[in-house]
Amino acid sequence: MGRLFWKFFLSILLAQLAATVGIGGAIWLKNRNPERSPTADIDTSPPAEMAINAAAATLEFGGSKALRGLLDSMERHRVYAVDDKGHELLERIVTPAMQVEAYYLLKHEQRHRVVRQVRAKDGQRYLLFLPSAEHQQGLDSMAPRWRPAGNGTGPDMRGPGGPRGPRFEPLTPWVPIIAAVLASTLMAVLLAWYFSRPIRALRQAFEAAAGGDLTPRFADAGGKRRNELNDLGRDFDRMTARLRKLIDGQTRLLHDVSHELRSPLARLQAAIGLAHQQPDKTAASMERIERESVRMDKLVGELLTLARLEAGALGAPQEEIDMAELLDQIGGDARFEAASQQRSVVQEGEAEADVLVLGQAELLGRAIENVVRNAIKHSPEGGVVQLQLRCLPDAQRLHIRVLDRGPGVAPADLEAIFRPFFRANDTHKSTDGHGLGLAIAQHVVQAHGGSIVASNRPDGGLCVEIVLPVLQRRGAP
Repeated sequence: MGRLFWKFFLSILLAQLAATVGIGGAIWLKNRNPERSPTADIDTSPPAEMAINAAAATLEFGGSKALRGLLDSMERHRVYAVDDKGHELLERIVTPAMQVEAYYLLKHEQRHRVVRQVRAKDGQRYLLFLPSAEHQQGLDSMAPRWRPAGNGTGPDMRGPGGPRGPRFEPLTPWVPIIAAVLASTLMAVLLAWYFSRPIRALRQAFEAAAGGDLTPRFADAGGKRRNELNDLGRDFDRMTARLRKLIDGQTRLLHDVSHELRSPLARLQAAIGLAHQQPDKTAASMERIERESVRMDKLVGELLTLARLEAGALGAPQEEIDMAELLDQIGGDARFEAASQQRSVVQEGEAEADVLVLGQAELLGRAIENVVRNAIKHSPEGGVVQLQLRCLPDAQRLHIRVLDRGPGVAPADLEAIFRPFFRANDTHKSTDGHGLGLAIAQHVVQAHGGSIVASNRPDGGLCVEIVLPVLQRRGAP
C-alpha cells in the first residue's frame, strides 16, 4: 500500500470515528441523564394507571402467584413487576434506563401514580410499572412467554408456536460502539482502496511512458463506469496515443528525409569525382552539382515550411485575403508554367471567388499553388488542368476544385497522398518532387479552418477539392 492509500484511509477513518463517538456520546449522555426526559420509557397514561392499580391490588391480596396469572392473561397494558434484585416476575427484559425512570417517578409523587412499589404476602417487594408502547413491543418480542406448567410450579418456556429460544440480554453501550468502529474501519479500507487504485495505476502508466512504453492501459479498465478517475485514465490514453503518433511521424519523417537527401548527395559526390577524373567535363559536372544543390535547397525549404506549419505557424496575426486577386495570380503563374510543358490551365467561375478569407495570404497561396502545380506535373502532354471556383451564399464557403487528366490515384491511396514523402507505387520515376506539396497544402488549409480531399474522376484523372470558410463577400455590409 502506498502513502496515498494510508492518507485516504486515515482521513476517512477519523471522520467516521468522530461521527461514531459523537453519536455514541449523545446516546450515553441521554441514558445517563434521565431527568431531561423522565418518562421516555414509562407509560404515564390513565389506562396505564388503571393497569398498575389492578396489578397492585392483586399482588397485595393474592400474592405473587396471583399476579403472575393476571399478568400472563393480560393482552394489553401488561405490567412489569420487578423485585429488589432486579428480576422481573415473568423473566422479561428490563433495561437499566427503565428502572432508573421508574424509581425517579416513584420518588417524585405525581397526581397519577403510574409507578408503585407493593409488598406481597410473602414479604417480597415488587416495583410495578408499565413500559411505553414502543419499548414494550420490542421487549415482549424477545422475552419468553410464561405459561403455567403442568404441575403449576414454574414457568413453561412455550409460546404460541412452540418452545422459544434463550432469552436475550440487553446490549451494553460498548457493543454498538465497537460494531460502529469495525464497520467504519472496513468502509475506510474499501474507500481508500477504491480511490488509490486508479491513481496508483496512473503512476505506473506515467513511469512506463517515461521509459518509452506508450501502449494504452485504461481503454477497458473501467468498463462503462464514468467518473473523474476513469476519465483521467482515458485522457492519459489519448495523450499517449497522440504522442505515439507524433513520434512515429517524426521517425518516418526522419527516415524519408534521409532517403531523399541520399540520392542528391550521391549524385553530388559522383559529379565531384567525375570532375577530378575528367577535367575536360568539369562544366557538365558543375552543371550537375548546381542542379542537385537547387534540389536540396528546395527540399530543405519545404521541410522547414512543413515543420513551421506543424508547430503552429498561423499563430501570427492574420489578415483579410482577397481570394479573387490571389486566385488570378495563381492562375496566371500556372498558365505560364503549363505552357512551357505543352499543357494548359483553364480557370472557371472567377466571379464566384470575389470573397474575403481570414488568414495568411502567402501560406494559403502556396498551398493552392502546390495543388495546381501537382496537377500540371501529372497531366499528359497537351492535357488541360481545370481550376473551378464556386461559392455557396448560404453556406458561406468557397469551393476550389483542381481537375486533371492524369493517371489518377489508387482508391486506397486517396488519403495517403497527403502524407509527407508519399509516393504511389505506379508513380513514374521521372516525376520530379519530394512528396511534400500536398502535405503542406493540407496543413495550411486545415489551419485556415477548411478541408481538402482528393477523388478520382469517373472518366479518368484526379480531382482535388479545397473548401475554405468565407469571412464575407466583397461589397457586402
